[in-house]
Amino acid sequence: MTRHVTLPVDVGGVMLGGGAPVVVQSMTNTDPRDAAATLAQVKALAAAGCELVRLTVPDAEAAAAFGRVREASPVPLIADIHFDYRLALASLEAGADKIRINPGNIGGEDRVRQVAAAAKARGVPIRVGVNSGSVPKDLLAKHGGVNAASMTESAMRAVGQLEACGFEDIVVSIKASDPLLTVMSYREVARRTRHPLHLGVTEAGTPREGVIKSAVGIGALLVDGIGDTIRVSLTGDPVLEVRAAWSILRAAGSRRHGPELISCPTCGRTKVDLVRIAEEVERRLEDVTADLKVAVMGCAVNGPGEAREADIGLAAGDGEVLLFAKGEVLRKVPEAEAVDALMAEVRRLTGTGGA
Repeated sequence: MTRHVTLPVDVGGVMLGGGAPVVVQSMTNTDPRDAAATLAQVKALAAAGCELVRLTVPDAEAAAAFGRVREASPVPLIADIHFDYRLALASLEAGADKIRINPGNIGGEDRVRQVAAAAKARGVPIRVGVNSGSVPKDLLAKHGGVNAASMTESAMRAVGQLEACGFEDIVVSIKASDPLLTVMSYREVARRTRHPLHLGVTEAGTPREGVIKSAVGIGALLVDGIGDTIRVSLTGDPVLEVRAAWSILRAAGSRRHGPELISCPTCGRTKVDLVRIAEEVERRLEDVTADLKVAVMGCAVNGPGEAREADIGLAAGDGEVLLFAKGEVLRKVPEAEAVDALMAEVRRLTGTGGA
């Protein structure tokens, strides 16, 4: 895989583009005026591996709360602004490490110029976000509706507005709820700009369907070498977005973070309750941050080989399992003790939790 080369942008010390690793980000869904609740969620996201967090700033009270959250945040914060350029200026004053705007709805050229000047003075980058629902009417007419051509021209128009202000620290997103349209649009925009690209399938849905749509859209682009930061958009706890993002990055071969669990689908040869064992292992690995491969396999056909390739693994027999670590058989364990034995080995090898 060859990475699409983009220009480097510094977001509060986290680099986007320029060959830096793909960065995971998410967005809080607390009341943005409630600084305490928002900060608690920011910390939970950071603990899950989130590297950038975005907060919506819909009014002056939220802008003031943004500043209080920023003072105690463990990660850089992004202010999400719509319609009122004064909120972008207030967020910059409050310490935003990056702001997200749509130049088409911020209130005219002069106001875009004011925001760009204030961000440039502070060394703060701006993401221009274009969604399939925000394509200007003239471009819909020109290109026959919402498609890769109209979305790409909309994104490049927004980029051009900032560049005309002498502003270059730009990140671009061009999202749709349709994974195929998302992929086609990003591929086209990648041919037309060297600004870093923020990937996502917008409004992807609940965790069940949203993760699948995001994996298809984001994963295809990552395999193409496109993308500098990703956000998985799910209806629910944003911590789930972070876990999904890391799973997508790992599956695409882009980055590793935390344990990877592989488990067999089970068949008639399985002589233990492997579904229960695998689900419990997955749950108890959630708080482990070490990079390791864990295998839970159901029989002697593929089990021992897969388990030996993993850092730690179980290969089931008849009412018992073989416990492996680093390719070596450690011991046989009764089925009822399998998960406890595996997690004890995880703690021994990594020094992490996993109770």
